[in-house]
Amino acid sequence: RVPALPVKNLNGTGPVHPALAGMTGILMCAAGLPVCLTRAPKPILHPPPVSKSDIKPVPGVNGICRKTKKKHLKKNKTPEDVVRRYIQKVKNPPDEDCTICMERLVTSSGYDGVLSHRGIKAELVGKLGKCGHMYHLLCLLAMYNNGNKDGSLQCPTCKAIYGEKTGTQPPGKMEFHLIPHSLPGYTNSKTIRIVYDIPTGIQGPEHPNPGKKFTARGFPRHCYLPDNEKGRKVLKLLIVAWDRRLIFTIGTSNTTGESDTVVWNEIHHKTEFGSNLTGHGYPDPNYLDNVLAELLAQGVSEATL
Repeated sequence: RVPALPVKNLNGTGPVHPALAGMTGILMCAAGLPVCLTRAPKPILHPPPVSKSDIKPVPGVNGICRKTKKKHLKKNKTPEDVVRRYIQKVKNPPDEDCTICMERLVTSSGYDGVLSHRGIKAELVGKLGKCGHMYHLLCLLAMYNNGNKDGSLQCPTCKAIYGEKTGTQPPGKMEFHLIPHSLPGYTNSKTIRIVYDIPTGIQGPEHPNPGKKFTARGFPRHCYLPDNEKGRKVLKLLIVAWDRRLIFTIGTSNTTGESDTVVWNEIHHKTEFGSNLTGHGYPDPNYLDNVLAELLAQGVSEATL
């Protein structure tokens, strides 16, 4: 009987890496032993065909479609207003580093002379209200001006979010519905299917290269959740994240190296329906808890519902 060596995909989880399988095959042939390299199974990316009559709304979730909403900072809120809103002035700061400019808090900000604003002196120090971390006010202002300018602040030390964080996701559409098929590991549940669709376009002022065209590869993208209590909660939070433009951003693709293209933004999705050969499918008993933690890190929690 000819031994078979199942070779995994380069991005997969098969038992034998292609290079190791090739070396093993050469050695076995050199020893006069027969060998047969078998192909790894292909991932099951999509469910069986579903008729329109079998597609249903997700219970407890309003609507079946969302479009990107752009939220901008209100005109009456200057960057100084935003920074002052979330901090308390510290009269006697400790002799430790400001982790933004890396100068001592008891000295002037490293942005002194680089960034100046009326009413904010270089030596002023502020403490963030929830987490208590301290920075030069001028450093916080520089950090805010270098971000999305959406009226929120994120502590650079502990990542606590102040206000409502929004992202730079380009315009598009998010659809969600129920299909009558089960995911591996959830045989007693139907499946929530999410379809994201973002077209190519021109980058806005919040993007890396304003005025330059961006690409959108692989759309529409299909993603899957189990139709159970936790899966429906994840969907509701993903809708909030979509409205806040946090699901996608424009950057450089880790897969292809292409720049100025639409990429995922630190909230992982399952794009493989009936297998987990690429690591983006089911079964994965920890996925729902992991994505809830990722949403929380973006400021999207159950309290937002």
